[in-house]
Amino acid sequence: MYQKILVAADGSDHSMRAAHEAVKMAKANPDASVTLLYVIDYEKARSEILHGQSSDEVHFERRKHLEPLEAVFQGAGVAFETKTLHGTPGPTIVKHANETGYDIVFIGSRGLNALQEMVLGSVSHKVAKRVQAPVIIVK
Repeated sequence: MYQKILVAADGSDHSMRAAHEAVKMAKANPDASVTLLYVIDYEKARSEILHGQSSDEVHFERRKHLEPLEAVFQGAGVAFETKTLHGTPGPTIVKHANETGYDIVFIGSRGLNALQEMVLGSVSHKVAKRVQAPVIIVK
């Protein structure tokens, strides 16, 4: 049974669906521990600051993205911790997941079409290819 569960979150509807799926798995194992991981992209953060937002405003906006996800776990009575890391989302999630030894990783899919995914790359695809644990991509 999966005990250490990682949920990669960005505050999107896709990550909300991933959180709901992770809750189902966590409830099946009372000893499960869940980590809700949010990665702050340096490039995006720098852009936000350059466009006039103070670092306090940026931090407040990020917290707003995570609160609904945290509420999913709280409402279901599932113990969890929230972890925030800095870096490029795909590689940062992979590094954290592999170094920490999670049993399973949940991540939402943005639903890129084939051309967008080929040009832009997909965080969920990168994570699925490189994480050593099973990865569930939720659409």
